[in-house]
Amino acid sequence: MLEVQGVGKRVVSPEGPLDILVDISFTVQAGESLAILGASGAGKSTLLGILAGLDEPTHGGVWIGDQPLHQLDEDGRAAVRRTQVGFVFQSFNLILSLTALENVMVPLELQGVAQARQRSEELLYRVGLERRLHHTPNHLSGGEQQRVAIARAFAASPRLLFADEPTGNLDSATGQKIIDLLFALNRDQGATLVLVTHDVELAARCGRRLQIEQGRMLPFAAEEQN
Repeated sequence: MLEVQGVGKRVVSPEGPLDILVDISFTVQAGESLAILGASGAGKSTLLGILAGLDEPTHGGVWIGDQPLHQLDEDGRAAVRRTQVGFVFQSFNLILSLTALENVMVPLELQGVAQARQRSEELLYRVGLERRLHHTPNHLSGGEQQRVAIARAFAASPRLLFADEPTGNLDSATGQKIIDLLFALNRDQGATLVLVTHDVELAARCGRRLQIEQGRMLPFAAEEQN
């Protein structure tokens, strides 16, 4: 489902070239759940952006299925994201002028799905927001906004779901409910899950874990099993 070969990311800083990621390689099989674990600043979010085609590697390549993201232009990467990928972000990334229902409908309407409204309503019911369909994000709590984001991520039945610190802006109790919901939906839809987190307990819920430290994958953690 996902193959990463020799990925590196170098940027130019006032002090000179800076390597954010160095020679990252791993594979994720269809249906697996993988946690990318590391401290703040380790390079996790940069890696996730490259895996999702939101950023480009300086070296190496990424394949989603048989699609070589590193060889595609922005339009090509966007097409892969639109048809195969879902996202859950720490900051929710909802469109503030749209209601919860309209936010979830966006990826379905981009794909021209005929039953976009019905599908979106069903997902919002599933995440417990049946009474919040027509509320805009500024009238929703943080936990409710993340529920909308999760419903949106699953709306188009993605083959691959990326989650970047999905509980980072939530209190622990709300965060636990969000994670339970994320894993339940992922299990039901059979998507491949790649989760970025600094939370060891959250990472332990995934089938596999990779650890990133200062842009490098720690050898002993590469195939660590639960």
